[in-house]
Amino acid sequence: MEIIKPGKLKRGDLIGIISPSSPVSDKAKLDAGVSYFEKRGYRVKVGTNVMKAWGYLAGTDKERVDDIHNMFLDNEVKLIICLRGGYGASRLLDKIDYSIIKNNPKIFCGYSDITVLQNAFFNKTGLVTFAGPMAGVDFYKKVSEFTEQSFWNTITSSEPIRIKHPDGERLRSYRNGIVEGRLIGGNLSLFASLIGTEYLPEPEGNILFIEEVSEVPYRIDRMLNQLKLSGYLGRIKGVILGSFTDCEESDPQRKSLKFEEVMEDYFIKNFNAPVLYNLYHGHVKNNLTIPIGVKVRINGTNCSIDFLESHLA
Repeated sequence: MEIIKPGKLKRGDLIGIISPSSPVSDKAKLDAGVSYFEKRGYRVKVGTNVMKAWGYLAGTDKERVDDIHNMFLDNEVKLIICLRGGYGASRLLDKIDYSIIKNNPKIFCGYSDITVLQNAFFNKTGLVTFAGPMAGVDFYKKVSEFTEQSFWNTITSSEPIRIKHPDGERLRSYRNGIVEGRLIGGNLSLFASLIGTEYLPEPEGNILFIEEVSEVPYRIDRMLNQLKLSGYLGRIKGVILGSFTDCEESDPQRKSLKFEEVMEDYFIKNFNAPVLYNLYHGHVKNNLTIPIGVKVRINGTNCSIDFLESHLA
């Protein structure tokens, strides 16, 4: 597969905002996100259908696909950032013209439900995309300095990323070993939903990173088991676990395995590749921007991730 890397963002460039999943609850969030980027010296273009709503979706499938196509086709737009996640991006996968994405590479950023678009883009076109903050989630309010610095450093510089956690926090390891591969993944439930489709990147030669929010242990178990039974986990070269936020059973009346016990069952007892955990990425305040599709080396012995190439052209 040919890997396509977008160009880096420069001051004064045009940033496009789209909403491929759920509608934003308050236009003030959109306005605040636009204001944030303008104050940093960028121009902003809001997708035609961004404020549309069709039930739990941010407009019809056609309206949301049109905004994706139009932003990629606009030669002035250098960064496309999603307004929010939620649900609905997976409905668009069989309606997108991937030749438009391939022939007009741009920085594309979001997380959560946006995971399906990012992995489909990579699998269908080879485009490197970015799992990172969103305009109406992170940038409409005061964003953490850590998240902000990681985002801007990543999309404005072609230097390979260096993983650095705040407050002295470190990566930790479930399994030792050193492997290299291309980084794929994102939100666990969305990534698992791609099993059996043509939009899921092949596991061979790749390293999987996953995160999740508000899923109790049995649901995490179910998703990981789906990846296991499909043969996917057995063929991946290594795993990086990001933030699993609010993923313990909160009802004391319900019998449950602990989240940690589920992770140990899949990644210590029944796994034969390096596994790192405690990556600051996901539905958290301090959120690293992670490029999907670049080559990395993970070291389970000294608990490190090294990006082996640039993520931008």
